[in-house]
Amino acid sequence: MNQSRQSLRLNVGFLIHQSVGSSRDFYFDLPNLPIEPDLNLKDFQGSVRITRTPQGLLVQANLQAKYLTECVRCLADTNLTLQTEFCELYAFTSRSASESGLILPEDGHIDLGPLLREYFVLEIPINPLCRPECHGICAVCGEPQGDQFHVHEVDSSDPRLAVLKTLLDNQNMEPT
Repeated sequence: MNQSRQSLRLNVGFLIHQSVGSSRDFYFDLPNLPIEPDLNLKDFQGSVRITRTPQGLLVQANLQAKYLTECVRCLADTNLTLQTEFCELYAFTSRSASESGLILPEDGHIDLGPLLREYFVLEIPINPLCRPECHGICAVCGEPQGDQFHVHEVDSSDPRLAVLKTLLDNQNMEPT
């Protein structure tokens, strides 16, 4: 298991025997965080507060990271900044579990990886853009348009009528 993955596995067993209301803060600042199977985050930062409640351990997170994706308009690689905040309960028993169904493991270690993956994937936009004013790629030449639209002269004639056009051009060129 790599070091980044280990960083998401928190030993919270000591909080189980603390009084209700006891809490502990965990801080993250990782340059690279791969979350299996397919999420690679960069510049992962934030904090997680874990608080002892009568039902279990309450996890409150405020996190951000960068995610490399492709702009849907110009197809350029772009780094999106993703931010997420969530609050989940790791219950002591299945009777006190919330609708997310998280149960505190017997060994007292919480693996935040699957939970982080779920919340960060929800933050990825359906149509990511490199910038809001992106003009995309040119429909004629296929090049990125940058800050201005490309202008191309478009031949609007039907290629099936090209023979007739040459006849008309030849007729117009003959002296009368």
